[in-house]
Amino acid sequence: MHIRIPALFAAMLLLASTGVAQAAHSKSTLLRDVRVIDGNGGQPLEHADVLITGSRIKAVESQPIDAKKLPPNTTIITADGKTVLPGLISDHSHLGLTKGTSQSGSNATRANILRQLRQYTAYGVTTVTSLGLNLKPFYDLQPQAHSGATRTADMFGADRGFGTVNSVPPASMGLLDTQVYRPQTPEEARAEVRETAQRHPDLIKIWVDDAHHTMPAKMNPEVYKAIIDEAHANGLRVAAHVFYLDDAKSLVGDSVDILAHGVRDTAVDPEFVKSIKGRGAWYVPTLSLDESAYVFAEHPEWLQQPFLRHALQPSLFAQLNNPAWRSKVLNDSKTLAAQKQAVATNMKNVKALFDAGVNVGFGTDSGATPLRIAGFAEHRELKLLTEAGLTPVQAIQTATKNAAALLHLDDRGVIAPGKLADLLVVDGDPSKDITAVDNIESVWRRGRKVSDAKWFKPRPAAQKATAGPAAPGRPQPQPQPPN
Repeated sequence: MHIRIPALFAAMLLLASTGVAQAAHSKSTLLRDVRVIDGNGGQPLEHADVLITGSRIKAVESQPIDAKKLPPNTTIITADGKTVLPGLISDHSHLGLTKGTSQSGSNATRANILRQLRQYTAYGVTTVTSLGLNLKPFYDLQPQAHSGATRTADMFGADRGFGTVNSVPPASMGLLDTQVYRPQTPEEARAEVRETAQRHPDLIKIWVDDAHHTMPAKMNPEVYKAIIDEAHANGLRVAAHVFYLDDAKSLVGDSVDILAHGVRDTAVDPEFVKSIKGRGAWYVPTLSLDESAYVFAEHPEWLQQPFLRHALQPSLFAQLNNPAWRSKVLNDSKTLAAQKQAVATNMKNVKALFDAGVNVGFGTDSGATPLRIAGFAEHRELKLLTEAGLTPVQAIQTATKNAAALLHLDDRGVIAPGKLADLLVVDGDPSKDITAVDNIESVWRRGRKVSDAKWFKPRPAAQKATAGPAAPGRPQPQPQPPN
């Protein structure tokens, strides 16, 4: 027999169930006695308490919060010796292009994007910007990532992007025709920007250079000027793929908003520093991009470390573990020398620009090729920033507060009341040794623990967390299974 529920009663049931869901999501957690690196670039706050209610940070206190003042049924996690920092934010990655050792537009499926988002999350990267070459599965998944329903990193994107015929991004990447525009005239470019704007992307991407003179053409300046102008007219900002200082100067002069790679052919000069700083444009160095081409061949011992192994699908692990592959990379002396010189130049330039007060963001181009490994690349980037001369807290600032500011996101990137509780908890003190960011204890997204990363290293079994006032001995949380 079919029973009809009166509309009013149905509405009451809906409201009641919604209230239960909201109440469940408004549960509170207290991270007790932690070191806080808040993302602002200052020294850590020691022995602090961080209170999370729902998806947001409720309080950050330098003194223990009285248990009597906590919300009812607050879960208390005592984490003496642990450091809490904002979740890392990538301003330049790609989702859905790689799978194992393959690189293709056909990889851009919902399942593969979710797999990569879970991997970023496990490494403490809680916001990812897919800077171009995005297809419908990206847009279908984005609202769920924004809401936290995926229990993974959040995702932002730059739609398809604009390249040049017979140039970058190269067709050899296995790109689909629908993944990139290649306008040949300013008029075509403007029309395609307007079409892009109808999909409401977060940014627009342009590829300008000729891949180290290996491709027959660069983007015509008249074309990229038209793209920048039309994008701004439609309320969109533009990020540019560059390599050469001359291109960077021209783009900044034409009001590009973001240089999505560092200048790697020569040292930046005072003219460029003055221009990019004066216009308030952003600079994302991607130091690990060129290094990724050879560093795994130089360090086969890394393959025995769980922190890298966790990020490698079987076919990629087999490639990196192949002596013939390593020999081929290391014996190509001309290419190797050019890649190492690009890294060295990039490191000098980011230090000069950071010291000059230029807006420096954070990204790696992870996911663009199999060797730019999601999550692992971001940790490598932090280390290279410190090798370039930034302090550990400055490197963390670029990957949190600065990276959020580049994306115009004011709800994350720092640990402060009212901000999203997107957090990375590590063992040790990254303000003194940046490698401590690898000692991941847990990752939090919108106030929920989404990963405890126990598979990165052997760890003793932990005790369960408690609800309510702290019990004697300040118990530890029980590790959760990987997602």
